[in-house]
Amino acid sequence: MTRLFGTDGVRGKANEVLTAPLAMRLGAAAAEVLTRENRSSKRNPTAIVGRDPRVSGEMLAAALAAGMASRGVDVLRVGVIPTPGVAFLTDDYGANMGVMISASHNPMPDNGIKFFSAGGRKLPDSVEDEIEAAMQTLSEGGPTGHGVGRVIEEAPDAQDRYLAHLREAVSADLKGLKVVVDCANGAASEIAPRAYRAAGAEVIAIHNRPNAFNINDHCGSTFMSEIQRAVLEHGADLGLSHDGDADRCLAVDAKGNIIDGDQIMAILAVGMKENNDLRQNTLVATVMSNLGLKLAMAEQGIKIVETQVGDRYVLEELNTSGFSLGGEQSGHVIIPEWGTTGDGILTGLSLMSRMKETGKSIAELASVMTVLPQVLINVPVADKRVIDDAPEVISGIADANAELGKTGRVLLRPSGTEELYRVMVEAADQEQARRIAGKLAAVVAAV
Repeated sequence: MTRLFGTDGVRGKANEVLTAPLAMRLGAAAAEVLTRENRSSKRNPTAIVGRDPRVSGEMLAAALAAGMASRGVDVLRVGVIPTPGVAFLTDDYGANMGVMISASHNPMPDNGIKFFSAGGRKLPDSVEDEIEAAMQTLSEGGPTGHGVGRVIEEAPDAQDRYLAHLREAVSADLKGLKVVVDCANGAASEIAPRAYRAAGAEVIAIHNRPNAFNINDHCGSTFMSEIQRAVLEHGADLGLSHDGDADRCLAVDAKGNIIDGDQIMAILAVGMKENNDLRQNTLVATVMSNLGLKLAMAEQGIKIVETQVGDRYVLEELNTSGFSLGGEQSGHVIIPEWGTTGDGILTGLSLMSRMKETGKSIAELASVMTVLPQVLINVPVADKRVIDDAPEVISGIADANAELGKTGRVLLRPSGTEELYRVMVEAADQEQARRIAGKLAAVVAAV
């Protein structure tokens, strides 16, 4: 049986794979698992529910709330807000669990459901497995009378609480910086411009008019040409581009050059080391991070600990080992002191704070790292589970590694949310990386 949870919650095309009945049952099962140790005769457990603006979020939020309320959980709906906002509010309101409804950077027809435990923490695989098992054994009935959960439709102070948290985390005065922010017509559309303006920056917001259907539509962190164009048009100092649920941030410099997640981590790691905030002088990154990041951090006396792909695994390593900074090339950056998950707005504020602290442009700060040529090809496959063990794939990887030697590397991995296999090749030369990646992609596609 295929596991319901992927690398970041439950995702699928809304109303086809991720249906309202499934969401209601998932909400009920999660309520039973995540609140069973917090049951009291005096008050119901509580849950926070937020979403991004896509149209199916309204339907799924209602279904999830119904499922949780049917299991005696009071539900506070906080409306459209970034994923890290839901994580923060789960802790700030003292809730027993939180739920974010979003498919992040995926197209509008998709949607997803992410759960947080008390304190706003992502769930380990073992707890997700418990929720899946509970879905199979749910009774038809639940508590009655006073035991039925309430659904509160609006939390008027939710955004203000989250904004105050961001301001506490980064208190620098950003006056004098001009920033363009691409909100992806997503969850950041209102709150990101507010956060940057509150810190003193001059803000030009683009793609900040969600209409339930235009999220991630040729905008945001997966469509960087928009922010590049806007930065040049407005003569801004930098641009910041978020994804649909604003848990990631990519940047561009004043000339429109992209600053990816690896470069952002390098900038922040160096700054934190200088300020004695980088615990154990260690940065946590995934196996997808560019080899250039490793080389740059070695020059700065900073160690790198690698995890598998997924910000949840970065977070797990941060928490287990007590490190203070980690993230992904895609722009998920986690600062555990101020968040339990990647926070794109916090990342943007931190970058601008570093610019003000040093008096340097973001291009100057990013120059600490040289990005080595890296080619990533997403290969559609019929069944991603059979790729790893295919003899022709194993042979192709061996040939590629033999050619690259110590000057590059090869990484093949399945997508956690789609029937895709990702082929990544790094090499000293762009053409060599492209040629080897294309050859491996063809091998994968033929399996």
